[in-house]
Amino acid sequence: MLGLERLLKELQHRQLEEQTRRHFLLECVSKMGGLALAPLLFSCESNPKIPATQQVALSQRTLNPLSPQPPPHLPKAKSIIYLHMAGSPSQLELFDFKPELVKYDGKACPESLLEGRKFAFIRGVPNLLGPQSSFRQHGESGAWVSDYLPHFSKVVDEAAFLKAVHTDQFNHGPAQLFMHTGSPRLGRPSLGSWVTYGLGTENQNLPGFVVLTSGGKTPDAGKSVWGSGFLPSVYQGVQCRSKGDPVLYLQDPKGISRDLKQNIISAINDVNKLEYEQYGDPETLARINQYEMAYRMQIEVPEVMNINDEPAYIHELYGTKPGEEAFANNCLLARKLVEKGVRFVQLFDWGWDSHGTDHSTAIDLGFRNKCNEIDRPIAALLMDLKQRGMLEDTLVVWGGEFGRTPMQENREGKTMGYKGRDHHVEAFTMWMAGGGIKNGSSFGETDELGFGAVSGKVSVHDIHATILQLMGFNHEQFTYDFQGRPFRLTDVEGHIIQEILA
Repeated sequence: MLGLERLLKELQHRQLEEQTRRHFLLECVSKMGGLALAPLLFSCESNPKIPATQQVALSQRTLNPLSPQPPPHLPKAKSIIYLHMAGSPSQLELFDFKPELVKYDGKACPESLLEGRKFAFIRGVPNLLGPQSSFRQHGESGAWVSDYLPHFSKVVDEAAFLKAVHTDQFNHGPAQLFMHTGSPRLGRPSLGSWVTYGLGTENQNLPGFVVLTSGGKTPDAGKSVWGSGFLPSVYQGVQCRSKGDPVLYLQDPKGISRDLKQNIISAINDVNKLEYEQYGDPETLARINQYEMAYRMQIEVPEVMNINDEPAYIHELYGTKPGEEAFANNCLLARKLVEKGVRFVQLFDWGWDSHGTDHSTAIDLGFRNKCNEIDRPIAALLMDLKQRGMLEDTLVVWGGEFGRTPMQENREGKTMGYKGRDHHVEAFTMWMAGGGIKNGSSFGETDELGFGAVSGKVSVHDIHATILQLMGFNHEQFTYDFQGRPFRLTDVEGHIIQEILA
């Protein structure tokens, strides 16, 4: 009875509030502001630069932001699996073979490489550090791959390597933000959010953008690397767990039937629709969609996130261990999610910061162990996608946020007990495979010590432009109006890397 009296008092208070002068003035200001803001928020419908077909599609998806949409141009890929090694693996131990670096191992680094440059931890004049792995050429492409990746070397012809990627951020958090949002500062939408915003998702019972983590920690930049920034929050990544329930509170409480749950959500969303009609806030539509998505996910998520029923040969192929949080499990889940129509699957594996401060971060010890964890699953993912006929329209991207130095880290100018490498922004290696990629190719080259690019230098914005191109978007025209101007993933930069496109 007390609860009913309280609700009645709140209703009476609300009605009295609406009769006050303050409420009247507030409504006048917000409605006039809404008239001015509407063209900014929805200017795409009257923007002559956007094709008429895309304008119609945008208006049709108002009440269903994740409805599938055709891209403006013919795409080469329809989904993405992005494998990010948080902490940044050493390209000099994996893909960028430098025989000259072997000869100069242990010798003082030339002053010309140090002058005017900043490093995260290196001070003074460090010694050069030769590769701690052995290299051989593999496949018809003759790509150099180290013995740290014996399984990947068997599928190397599926990949296109970028050997001279550069960035301007040498700390993990800003570099990860830059790699995934196009800006080292908070507030921009992630790549997965942009793709999902532009294309929606094919399976309305699952999120369009799913995130899986391994390695025991999330990236240094936090969940902003899969956030939606200024895009509606419905486009942010949904983090699922590979251990335990994939999503918390997936099961209804005892006594709550499926029909009752549907009635509750319908009642809540009726209120939300009235709220949207009154205030026109796009986030209200996102909230409606998220309630309904959560309801539908309860049916499909338990099945798609269960790897126990996979055949024994699949578990052997990936090296999976059901019930554990593992990169191998996440690779298998990524294949299953894409197979079910999820647009963008992001895997983050933590633990690649190989400074040589202890055994786990030594480039010849702990780093080798990390490579063992990812080698078989990545090769299995590429083989599995290919044998199912999915690799041709699934884009697989691999990399970190920056590279590692050809010099041994001498933290604060002191020789360290283990071998490690500092953060390096001048040049590092990434690779792509699958939808629209020229397999067995390589673009870019570094100098004889692997310090800087001598040809084929590409930026983070170039990578984003290329990924959007493969998904059917012109990166210069794919924009979202915010704070009075159009924003895009590539900001005011970016060129398509034609050399790796099929």
